Amino acid sequence: MKKDDIFEFFRRLAELNPSPETELEFGNTYQLLVAVVLSAQATDVGVNKATRALFREVTTPQQMVDLGEEGLKQHIKTIGLFNSKAKNVIALSEILVRDYGGEVPEDRDALVELPGVGRKTANVVMNCAFGAETFAVDTHIFRVGNRTGLAKGKTPLAVEKQLEKKVPEPFRVGAHHWLILHGRYICKARTPECWRCPVVDLCGYKPKVLEKGAAKKTSKPRA
Repeated sequence: MKKDDIFEFFRRLAELNPSPETELEFGNTYQLLVAVVLSAQATDVGVNKATRALFREVTTPQQMVDLGEEGLKQHIKTIGLFNSKAKNVIALSEILVRDYGGEVPEDRDALVELPGVGRKTANVVMNCAFGAETFAVDTHIFRVGNRTGLAKGKTPLAVEKQLEKKVPEPFRVGAHHWLILHGRYICKARTPECWRCPVVDLCGYKPKVLEKGAAKKTSKPRA
């Protein structure tokens, strides 16, 4: 995708959604960190259902430590991989209490040292909590980046590096939100809804689905 097209791509997405935000629900930076850790291989909707009651009870790392691993499991047992996630959340909470005065560090290197926190999670926290120009590449962004030609790469890190290089101001802070939402609701994995895409003319994807239901009509019958 050419430089001018990239600017126009984000300009249109920004016009439609001027203040994009994560769909995870949280009340402070610590709760955001926990929510993002829990969201690995889970939907934001599922995480929000599990954390509403939890976050009414727990707002600080110390309160999470006091709740304990078994208590946390009772709140998040509907989320996939809840056993390992509970262990990680308690462990990272203990580290925050011990080493950071109960605060979430504003540093990606420090964040990725926490149990259960990878680069993507750290990038989300840096962006949503601290306004950093980071690009958290999940499955949606990986797909949109490669499919549209905006940021091609064989790995999430490669796509992230392309986004860091190509996304222009003033769209850098909001970029990862726009791309996630675009991938989640329009540029879907199985059938991209090109017929209602605001950037369809800028996209390099060849087999565009320009009519609703067209993909089903052209699909081969099962043997």
